[in-house]
Amino acid sequence: MSAVLQPSVAAERKSFYDRIGRSNVTPLWEVLHGLITPTPNTPCKPYLWKWEQMWPWIQEAGRLITAKEAERRVLVLENPGLRGRSSITHSLYAGLQLILPGEVAPAHRHSQSALRFILLGRGAYTAVDGEKVTMSVGDFVITPSWTFHDHGNPSDEAMVWLDGLDVPLVELLDAQFMEKGPEETQETHFTQGDNLAQFGNTMKPVEYRARGRTSPLFWYPYDRTREALGVMAQGRDPHACWGHKLQYTNPVTGSWAMPTIGTFMQLLPGGFRGKEYRSTDSTVYAAVEGSGRCRVGDETLSFGPRDVFVCPAWLPYRLEADQDAVLFSFSDRPVQQALDLWREAF
Repeated sequence: MSAVLQPSVAAERKSFYDRIGRSNVTPLWEVLHGLITPTPNTPCKPYLWKWEQMWPWIQEAGRLITAKEAERRVLVLENPGLRGRSSITHSLYAGLQLILPGEVAPAHRHSQSALRFILLGRGAYTAVDGEKVTMSVGDFVITPSWTFHDHGNPSDEAMVWLDGLDVPLVELLDAQFMEKGPEETQETHFTQGDNLAQFGNTMKPVEYRARGRTSPLFWYPYDRTREALGVMAQGRDPHACWGHKLQYTNPVTGSWAMPTIGTFMQLLPGGFRGKEYRSTDSTVYAAVEGSGRCRVGDETLSFGPRDVFVCPAWLPYRLEADQDAVLFSFSDRPVQQALDLWREAF
């Protein structure tokens, strides 16, 4: 219980604070309790974006504005505790992007690193630094920092993917840059599949020299990931908290596929009832297959295919599956681990 100050002492302190405040100085002891808290104190809240609600809005956006007009036609998923900041967590951005048949999202590049996780459709492409890949549901695609990229959809069906970027983190560091491409689409000069052939088979070209910390493999097809999870599930018992879980890696270094965003895919066997888990990285999940629940704090988030949900930092949560469920997820774990900040408990 705090001692009650004598009126004269309180007045003297307030006078002092007012005087130093005019020169942009603040006494630490007045703010310390809010700066250094016993446990993480994030404004992020758990939340679920249901596909059945989002899909009509995505279609409406497609009627209201073209991909070329918008540059990127995206509905931003804003955490209810961070409204107005275009953030799904304190350090990450997420949105649902639509590209309709015949459309092109023009080329640009930026200092922010980006991922795409395909939720709907097949046949659209992403071109990254001169190589084009055609995408399907469940594929994970990387756009490294400061690489030109454009998207196009020559198929006859709409395509939607989940965008994940480190926008808030880059903004915090005042390191944001963006540049539009000289042409709407970039010329591609590699055979489609060249990138996967070079780096997707536990090998690399002998002349390869790393240009940064992002994986040189930028397309991780879902069929390979799903097969790996299936084989893993046949040969071992699921982990008590996360079932069968794999981390996407840089095949050359074995480290994270992206330097600022950790990416994962996991399989929850039918009937799985996970043990309580928490960690300091707020995590964004996207359901690929199956259905289940995430019991986080006092809330129950019931998910199915294409639903997206977020679990805030250090808030305990449990995952459950009705039938086999596959979940993609991403967080800022690589940054926290690089700074010796990351912690988990289960």
